[in-house]
Amino acid sequence: MALMPVSDALAAVLAGAEPLAEETVALDRAFHRVLARDVAARRTQPPEAMSAMDGYAVRAADAAKVDTRLTVIGEVAAGRPFAGTVGAGEAVRIFTGGVVPENADAVVIQEDTIADGGCITIKEAAIAGRHIRPAGIDFREGDVLLRRGTRLTERDLALAAGMNHPQLAVCRRPTVAILATGDELVMPGSTPGHGQIVYSNGYALHALARSEGADTIDLGVAADTLAATTSGIRRARESGADVLITTGGASVGDHDLVQQALRDEGISMAFWKIAMRPGKPMMNGQLGSMRVIGLPGNPVSSYVCAFLFLVPLIRALSGRSVVHHRRERAVLGRDVGANDQREDYLRARLAERDDGTLVAVPVDHQDSSLLANLAAAQALLVRAPFAPKAEAGSACEVLRLPI
Repeated sequence: MALMPVSDALAAVLAGAEPLAEETVALDRAFHRVLARDVAARRTQPPEAMSAMDGYAVRAADAAKVDTRLTVIGEVAAGRPFAGTVGAGEAVRIFTGGVVPENADAVVIQEDTIADGGCITIKEAAIAGRHIRPAGIDFREGDVLLRRGTRLTERDLALAAGMNHPQLAVCRRPTVAILATGDELVMPGSTPGHGQIVYSNGYALHALARSEGADTIDLGVAADTLAATTSGIRRARESGADVLITTGGASVGDHDLVQQALRDEGISMAFWKIAMRPGKPMMNGQLGSMRVIGLPGNPVSSYVCAFLFLVPLIRALSGRSVVHHRRERAVLGRDVGANDQREDYLRARLAERDDGTLVAVPVDHQDSSLLANLAAAQALLVRAPFAPKAEAGSACEVLRLPI
């Protein structure tokens, strides 16, 4: 099979990816969940005109002149309205959040008055509407303020609460099962033997998937045998995973058994080679409702492919309204060479000039096994296939990595 362009590969990964089933969760469990339907206000906020300051509620016409004396006939506090009406020459003591009494149309702040027994003297002329929050200034009943596909922030939760919603309809979280393969892998804290390496890919993949709102299942590390790999795939299906991620074994060597195991299990493969660097040997397929992404074993390749393909897939299954990464304009911080037929994703550090221009500086070594450079990078610098060499200061595009 010829190398598939990155854009075509992403389209294949996302093909038919619809939001998962709706479920209802309590508001305090909805942080970073994705709304399954629009949310409209159940009330008007504020429901009545409220004071924005501590002071006195007055009729503006009565307090239009400095040194006017008014009789204080009552008091209003938040949650304790005044039952009467403000008449000519009268004022009501009012505190922030108190309901403005009937007939009052202004608030004179307490600093602009002099209290004397049961009266006040106005030291700053009142203006109609001043220091009053009108009914509905925030929102009105029926206003749709949160839209389907929104990933809820802490501010959204406050808004939903203010709209009087104790629970929200959200899309079910995708479940991502992660299966590593390789006889050479040992767990962190072990003493690697000759030819062995410490397993690292899964820690990044679990964290990346969870940060996008997915639940994850750790299927462990399968030995380089067809039986072990097949067993891992079957456990993913039995777990009800929406997505199976495999790492390693995605090439075509004698010990790269993932593709064979996937095919033997009946998984229809969409592609298994992409025109990108790092990450050419990546696979994609589907078995029933379970989607499969086979990532390369090299840690940088594994992470970059997961960032570019798994993240948009999780977003699509979660019901997010925007699933694609946003590219940003930048300038090169140093020269880069000409590119070949593969789309390149160079790990890069970012800096910002005084004028706000974003500068992308590729790290010195771009080998797909170098974890230290991946951890030091803040972005992927995107280089199109067959891009000519470019000098420092030239325009470029970057994808910011999560922080």
